[in-house]
Amino acid sequence: MIDFPEAVKSIEEAISSKKMLIIVGNMAVEYWGRAASKLPKGKRMLLIKGDSSFAIHQNRLLRPVNYMMGAKISHKVDNGTLVLEAKKTNPKESIKVFFYSVDFLKSFGMSDPADLRLFGSEKELSDQLAQDLSFIEPGLKPFKREGMFRKGVVDLLAEDKDGKLVVIEVKRRQASYNAVSQLHRYMKQVEKMKNRKTRGILIAPEITKPAHELLENYGLEFVSLDFEIGNPQATIKGLEKKQKTLFD
Repeated sequence: MIDFPEAVKSIEEAISSKKMLIIVGNMAVEYWGRAASKLPKGKRMLLIKGDSSFAIHQNRLLRPVNYMMGAKISHKVDNGTLVLEAKKTNPKESIKVFFYSVDFLKSFGMSDPADLRLFGSEKELSDQLAQDLSFIEPGLKPFKREGMFRKGVVDLLAEDKDGKLVVIEVKRRQASYNAVSQLHRYMKQVEKMKNRKTRGILIAPEITKPAHELLENYGLEFVSLDFEIGNPQATIKGLEKKQKTLFD
């Protein structure tokens, strides 16, 4: 058990030094803002990071039960309770944590300047696909990369051997119902803007049954994409040769 004066001293040092701070104890939590919520007394963990993120974790699930990013953090001891508050003014909201006891408190000075580098991103897969679409369909050629439209960004716009435009949407994970809806919106917008017959192809490792049913209802197409995640890049199996685009 850590007494509150000692806890306050450690909290002040950690926050001023932008260290990662972990506090475990018996707490109650109140949130006020766009909605309101309360958690009764219980053993939980409060995690405060150097970027002023503030998150309460329970001993289940991955996501925090309450959290706030970029908060102004304050603390005080009030009527025998250690209170930490995270507050934002726009939008106006606050999370208050009332510690009745502190079992564990530890701060860590951490230096990690590198950002996560993602291998097998949808952009990376689209880049590779743009070099060889013939393994998907003979005669299919890239027309434009990442076309900007009112309803979003098209991963690939191609032209088939019959002169139809083909909107290609790439998903690196299982394609969902939303992915099909997204492709359909893009296809309709391209068809309207270009005034040409347009097809839509969804490319992903697999697709859910509801998504496949919607895909068939819309008259869209699905191609299963098999790829390997590696370092420094992901590799699409069967993708070897390069091809010229319509503008080469």
